[in-house]
Amino acid sequence: MLDVLVIGGTGLLGYHTTRELVRRGYRVTSLSLPPVPADGLFDDLGGEPVVELLGDITEMSDGELANLLLGKHAVFYAAGADERVVPDAPSAHYFYNANVRPTQRVARAARRVGVERFVLYGSYTAEFGELWPELGYRTRNGYPRTRLAQEEVAYLEGDGAMAVMTLRLPYIFGQMPGRMPLWEMFVNRVAATEGAVHVQRGSTSAVTVRQVAQAAVGAMEQGEHGGRYAINDYDLSYRELNEIICAELGRDVSDVVTVPLEAVLPAMEQYDAATAAAGKEHGIHLVDAAVFQDRAAVTDPAVTQGVLGIVHEDVRAEIVATIRTIIALQKS
Repeated sequence: MLDVLVIGGTGLLGYHTTRELVRRGYRVTSLSLPPVPADGLFDDLGGEPVVELLGDITEMSDGELANLLLGKHAVFYAAGADERVVPDAPSAHYFYNANVRPTQRVARAARRVGVERFVLYGSYTAEFGELWPELGYRTRNGYPRTRLAQEEVAYLEGDGAMAVMTLRLPYIFGQMPGRMPLWEMFVNRVAATEGAVHVQRGSTSAVTVRQVAQAAVGAMEQGEHGGRYAINDYDLSYRELNEIICAELGRDVSDVVTVPLEAVLPAMEQYDAATAAAGKEHGIHLVDAAVFQDRAAVTDPAVTQGVLGIVHEDVRAEIVATIRTIIALQKS
């Protein structure tokens, strides 16, 4: 039985990855920041009990980090900051410190103690930063720029000794005990909007959190060093997502109105200017995000599903279930 470490094991992605690993017969250590969202998260699983540790890798000494990693076959790195954070300018500095530096340190330590496989949970903004250079995702937008850097330093640390793979993750739907699903801000926006709910005409890749777990374990078992896996199982338009939210809130789905990019850009320019005036900076400038959301930011599921062993699911049903959970938790 192989030992593995999940960093961020009580977050949404780490939680489901841990469960998938136990189901496949691995011995899992979960490391997370306190507090634990709920007691007994893994008590219902058979197999070897999950070793649950609380701690911050950024505060560990080199020796403590080495002891944590010693004897592990693989590391799953499901930690860090995402683009919902609006830090002080420049945002690239914040995301570099939050995502790039800790990843490099853990990958370097993992290689030194003999870890064989390293799975990094990344962002599909890196995928489209490469595909659409005109968006400036590789230059002027701190979040995707540092996501690309995060991947590269992990690969460089692993070269020749440790296989490193990245999941370029899109919209993810699902739930876990003790945590509000990630999409509460979308529900709140629709609930607070009187009249038309304006959305852009683009779309995004979407998966369930169980599929992320399948992809992560599949990457460990079958992925190649340097692999960049942009997973997808459902092409979700922003219109459809907001129509689902409207329906679950008891609103008429015809309230959702698609607007052209030209109608959105002036407001986004004003928001970006106001953010800069406050000394802050979005990880993705709102103007560039608007251009992104005017496009079909989707990938071909067939490219990764077979390689990683991702099982097709009813993603739309998972979206509905996630939105219903948010509304129920808000009422409780």
